[in-house]
Amino acid sequence: MTAPTPTIADVLERRYGIVPERLVQLPIGQGTTNYRATCAGRDVFVKNYPPGSDLAGEADAIELSALAERHGTPVAGLLRNHVGDPIDTSSPYALSVWEWVPGAVVTTNLTVGQARAAGATLGRVHSAFAPLPASTGPSPQAQNWLAVDLADMAATIDRLSDIAKARMATGPTDPFDAQAVRTLAERRDSIGTIPRLMAELPKLTTQVLHGDYSPVNLIFDGDRLSAVIDFRPPDPFFVAYEVGRVAFYPNTVATTTDWPATARTLIEAYVRANPTVADDDIRACARVALLQLLTSLYGVKQHYLKPGLFQDALDEFWLLRHQAVRVLLDHQADTDALLHDIISNR
Repeated sequence: MTAPTPTIADVLERRYGIVPERLVQLPIGQGTTNYRATCAGRDVFVKNYPPGSDLAGEADAIELSALAERHGTPVAGLLRNHVGDPIDTSSPYALSVWEWVPGAVVTTNLTVGQARAAGATLGRVHSAFAPLPASTGPSPQAQNWLAVDLADMAATIDRLSDIAKARMATGPTDPFDAQAVRTLAERRDSIGTIPRLMAELPKLTTQVLHGDYSPVNLIFDGDRLSAVIDFRPPDPFFVAYEVGRVAFYPNTVATTTDWPATARTLIEAYVRANPTVADDDIRACARVALLQLLTSLYGVKQHYLKPGLFQDALDEFWLLRHQAVRVLLDHQADTDALLHDIISNR
């Protein structure tokens, strides 16, 4: 197979009429390989999908981005190839091309303005997607999420811990191994709380979501949200999940002391923008965020079983997610009170 950079540069020129003067791989993204192409007078963002990707689903995700834009969400502009395709498959490297959006990703210490913008924009996205036919269909993803296999999870934790311990015993020393052994032992002790947390959940709304709405997919220019990127294919899941995930984002919860105020600002803005959201979905969003973190071994699992594209970032994310679990477990009464207050003041 031809080397990716020359092939991608050729596709850009042949299929898009774009001649890149420079094509640089970006150290972001775990599911796709991403590039910044510098051209005469403009830059573009290139997303290269790995072999085996569901390209039909990715095309549907691109349509969701366009729908969100029609309802007032700022998004990156898609550039179609010469024949109008959203994804080019003329080479072994399937790709989509987007306008470059200047700005910055902010994963901790969101300002009040940024939190408000993130919440209001998510509210508009959910309001726009709720009427879609797929939103009223079944949600296998939600059913699978609710059916946690604790025995299997415990076995996986033990397996990962054993691998880390074996590496520590044989060397060379990797500081992450000791961190993994400690955090996995703490997670093993915590998973017994999962059945109670699940039992306390109300009936939750499912619908088509953004699918990956988190600070890493929000581009800010100061307090202004200049683009929401990386919409995922339409696969109905819990509204409470997507609200809770961004409001109680691990980086924020694990590294700041004012995370409750950030969550309040974001959720209040969300409710104003999506006033038909059910009280139970707001009431449960912190609990769902906690359960998502508590039942996930994302990061540490990749480290020992199948390393990701940027495993160092995944290692750090595992540690932040684990710390966020500890904080949210210790502050369940506080988050319950915060959400009750938001609902009471609707």
